[in-house]
Parts: sequence; C-alpha cells; structure tokens
Amino acid sequence: MSMTILSTKILTSSQKSILTKANITVEDYDAIKIDYLTTQIDQNFQNIIFTSQNTVKAFLQMVGAQNLATNKYTAFCVGEKTKSLLELNAINVMEMTHYGAELAKILVNKYPTESFLFLCGDKRRNEIPSWLTKHKVVFKEQIVYQNSPNPITFTSDFDGVLFFSPSGIASFIARNTIRNSVAFCIGTTTATEAQKHSKRIIIAEKPTIESVLDKVVEYRNTIMN
Repeated sequence: MSMTILSTKILTSSQKSILTKANITVEDYDAIKIDYLTTQIDQNFQNIIFTSQNTVKAFLQMVGAQNLATNKYTAFCVGEKTKSLLELNAINVMEMTHYGAELAKILVNKYPTESFLFLCGDKRRNEIPSWLTKHKVVFKEQIVYQNSPNPITFTSDFDGVLFFSPSGIASFIARNTIRNSVAFCIGTTTATEAQKHSKRIIIAEKPTIESVLDKVVEYRNTIMN
C-alpha cells in the first residue's frame, strides 16, 4: 500500500529519497515565495542573529565576499541547517538553538552587555525582539527578505500534508482544505496554526525537514502494521 503526501516546501532529491524508499509518493511546491532585499547590512554590528537559512542567504548577498573576509562576524542562530550554512561560509557560530525563544533567553543570560543585529523576514515572530527589549539588551532589527504567499489549488486528495511554517499553512488554506489529510508539522508554532484547520496533527521530534520526513515514514509504517 502506497501513501501520497504533499510538501509545502520543495524537497531536495536526498530528502525525497527518504520517502520513496518507504513507498511514499510525494508532490512538492513552495507555498511561500522569498524575495531578498538589496539594502546594506549595518556594519556597526559584529554580533548577528540569524533566524533561518533565508536570513543567512540574504546576509551573504548583502555583505559580499570581500566584506565577509575582512569582518569577523559572530553568529547566533536558530536551526541546525542555519548553523551549517553559516559554518560553510566560515562564519563563527557562538550559539545555536532550535527555537527563537530559546535563543533569546541565552542572549539575555550569557551576553547581556553585547549588542546585536537581528536579521529577519517581514513576517518575523516576536519572541526574540520582545525578550531582548524586555531585558534591555541592545539590538537593531533589519528586515532582509520578504515573505509572500504562493497559493496553488490542488484537486488531488493526499494522505498527508507537510507544513513548515504558519505562513505556509495560510498560503495552502487560501486555495485548499486539509480535509482528512494528516498535517505533519515542523514544530509547535506551526502545529498551533494547523490546529485551526485539522485535528489530525503530527509534530516532528526536531524542527528540521528530515525530522518531519521521519515522522511521515513512521506514520506509514504504523498504518501498515
């Protein structure tokens, strides 16, 4: 028995292979469109907060290779993939957490006298800036990319739909309903949004795409037994 799922983010070939090996058919698309801005990074800051791979990509485009080589930036980031991308570009990562709220607490507790440049998208969550403001940690917020919905209508029924952000859910719901599909969510924030539209929700162990895919495979093995 095969299982068919929809991913609201384009998956890599290696990620898709995790599913195909388990006899799971996947259709994928990007529910969110990302547009990087072309403004300059404020060079007065050496401590940079990165909340996603998108903020890293925008940062790299803005500073350029020459500035990256001459400035010794220190990174504080959310997510394993974000950390990997930073290290791939020889940027020193001081702290990494899975959620923004966790990172904000570390910054307040361990680096209260430092100043930070907080890079984010135009639809960023409030945990980091609100916590830093509350505890009087100096920071500047800079929007480096814009996040817009890419709604597409699907006529097929899927056994599961993979969601990676609340905005991705909103984009999907604009043209579709989850119906009886299982909503596989990357984290608790995304799951909270999914609960408005479905009661069949499974949350990944870690907020990574691979962890979401592991949950899909685990679910398929369960229903097969």
